[in-house]
Amino acid sequence: MLGVVNRILLALVGLVLLAGGAAVLTGYRPLEGRHAPLLSAARRRHWHTEGWWWWAAVAVLALCVLLALWWLLAQLRRSRLPAVVVDTGDGAFAQLRGRALEEAVAAEAGALDGVAHCRAVLRGRRTAPALRLVLRLEPHAVPADVLGALAGPVLDHARASAGLAELPTEIRFQVADHRAHRVS
Repeated sequence: MLGVVNRILLALVGLVLLAGGAAVLTGYRPLEGRHAPLLSAARRRHWHTEGWWWWAAVAVLALCVLLALWWLLAQLRRSRLPAVVVDTGDGAFAQLRGRALEEAVAAEAGALDGVAHCRAVLRGRRTAPALRLVLRLEPHAVPADVLGALAGPVLDHARASAGLAELPTEIRFQVADHRAHRVS
């Protein structure tokens, strides 16, 4: 959701800057020519006498400030899940630290054959977490084999340790850089 908002805001800012740049380059002024002020004395007097204008202008500016603050706070919000709620079976609940689960999954996935490095991030809600894995594969690794090994025991251990019926997982593969061997 935040990525969509960022793209829309970026597109709107780009359009405003493009229109402003075109107006400056062409010398176009919306009222009366290149050397005329944007608001003439008569227009300034007209808007000064309109009582609703100032309230509307202040309201629009306040709304822009509130939207900008909302956007800034959304950028600073953590995307990681701090804890997962685990049902203990006796009517009580325990909390499993999100970092602990991430580190355990990353260590177990990193130990698989063909995986050079693994990074795990836990997202979602405390009662319905989702896992995102980024695996850097070694040059000799077969992605289908790594995916099969990962979908089996690694994710089963993660689900069992968190007491979850399902753990939606997004996996992204990257290939580790390797140099060609020179034959002399």
